[in-house]
Amino acid sequence: MRFNEKELVSLSRQPSEMAAELGMRGPKKGDVVKRRLVKLIVNFLFYFRTDEEEPVGALLLEQCRVEKEDSQTFSIAFLDEAERKYVFECDTEEQCKEWIDSIIKASYEFMRRNLIYYRTEIHRLTGKDPLEQYGISDETRFQVSNGQQLKPRDTSSL
Repeated sequence: MRFNEKELVSLSRQPSEMAAELGMRGPKKGDVVKRRLVKLIVNFLFYFRTDEEEPVGALLLEQCRVEKEDSQTFSIAFLDEAERKYVFECDTEEQCKEWIDSIIKASYEFMRRNLIYYRTEIHRLTGKDPLEQYGISDETRFQVSNGQQLKPRDTSSL
């Protein structure tokens, strides 16, 4: 993925959905747990050295799997590199659950599935597409037909 480093640094300074100092171990063999300030901003997980303002790195939370390792530890692995995973150690079991839940909800794919689900449910209950009032109709990417089935728009002609 291409990104502009200055824009990422700027994004890392935005208000976060969650932030805490966590133990973090990178995906390389031999990596040790280091204390990092971890911030969830939109669908990026930024991590910082605890005494620095610029991030050491960022994880784009798309196409990834978040798993609970034990009561206070969770991991993030990306689907195209499942053998490489980042491990995070929390202070409490409750904090671990909060991080897992927030990271899962941060992905575009999660939000997209929710939009499709609720759009379909509203259409099923009312007979109307809730997005039509905003000028979003048959030309939208995700179609609702008879309130049940969803069809992606054909993008081959784009």
